[in-house]
Amino acid sequence: MSMLDHTHDPATQSWVESANAADTDFPLQNLPYGLFRRAGSDESWRIGVAIGEQILDLWKASQLGRWSSAAQVHLQGLGRGDLNSFMAAPSAQRRALRQALFEALAAGSPQQQALERCLLPQAQAEMAVPCRIGDYTDFYTGIHHATTVGKLFRPDNPLLPNYKWVPIGYHGRCSSIGVSGTAVRRPLGQLKPPHLEVPSLAPCKRLDYELEMGVFVAGGNALGQPIAITEADEHLFGLTLLNDWSARDVQGWEYQPLGPFLSKSFGTTLSPWIVTMEALEPFRCAFERPAGDPAPLPYLDSEKNRREGAYRIELEVWLQTAAMRAAGQAPTRLMRSNLGHAYWTLAQMLTHHASNGCNLQPGDLLGTGTLSGPEAGEGGSLLELSDGGKQALTLPNGEQRTFLEDGDTVIVRGHAQRPGARRIGFGDCAATVLPALRPA
Repeated sequence: MSMLDHTHDPATQSWVESANAADTDFPLQNLPYGLFRRAGSDESWRIGVAIGEQILDLWKASQLGRWSSAAQVHLQGLGRGDLNSFMAAPSAQRRALRQALFEALAAGSPQQQALERCLLPQAQAEMAVPCRIGDYTDFYTGIHHATTVGKLFRPDNPLLPNYKWVPIGYHGRCSSIGVSGTAVRRPLGQLKPPHLEVPSLAPCKRLDYELEMGVFVAGGNALGQPIAITEADEHLFGLTLLNDWSARDVQGWEYQPLGPFLSKSFGTTLSPWIVTMEALEPFRCAFERPAGDPAPLPYLDSEKNRREGAYRIELEVWLQTAAMRAAGQAPTRLMRSNLGHAYWTLAQMLTHHASNGCNLQPGDLLGTGTLSGPEAGEGGSLLELSDGGKQALTLPNGEQRTFLEDGDTVIVRGHAQRPGARRIGFGDCAATVLPALRPA
């Protein structure tokens, strides 16, 4: 790995005891950023760093800790809730602050006594979308999802001709992005079943989730200036879990000829913590195309991207129905997959997005598209797991689902793990479906 340093040492422990648990999402080697305030308060929002079961309040840390002048400037901005300015900083400065926080939170740090006063239990915090998202683009990099869904509509030609040449994407709606724990309301939409001549406005009947990851842009580019793939890593800030909710029946009626619109714009859920690309460095892996597939065009290809452009991140979707919740039953896992199944890398997504001179900005969000695996039980949506609604899934309590019902809670989870590295996670990305609201 090209950027490993002492912050990736799996043996280093923290003076925050909960960060040393083997199953924590937030060990010392992670240190993701999130926007929080004390629950039930009217305090100002500020950026914190997750460490075990705690949050390090970076505003208090900037006041009570001892830092270099460069680190102090960044901590004060983050303490005021401004993550976007930090995203825009050069990657060397972002790495330097990570190293300073790592050393301050490591066991034996002389900063322990001061920083203990800057901790807030995560259970006592209210979280928000971590940065200002100016634009949201959703890609379609999950080839297994694209193939399975394509077979439902085009059995003889599931992948369209451009799929293996172009990182396909569409512009989404950033105003309806919410953080984990924010409920999602079932949308109304125009529905036209095949047997009817005229569509009607009605609540969506085929509500679905989509298992994705979100990529936050760091420093952007000037309008008209492409980003070379050899420079793409400098422009990537971090990853989050993403559930791009989908109204499949609305989508089927509206998507031709211009693609998704109201079937996607009603809600997107993010996990509250952004895991930085620096923390994910140990989990890079080779990017390889299946034998016989075309090589990417030169602007989407580099030696580094082939050598370590992909990431191995385990992903899961869990479901808890209202009946399960009432009975005190835990959520059940529906599927598992991995970011490594994506057909395009993060660097290729960003490079292609800017290749026409589109100006990306700090805090812009890129969705990966649904990250399904190659096996039948690895579908990243109910559309796949239920074979387009033809085959219901039976849950442990006997309930069945083809698509989501009101009261269902969908939970996306993810973690990165390999021998010789500390396991790091993302925290839950969860939301509950509320009934539709009809117009007055």
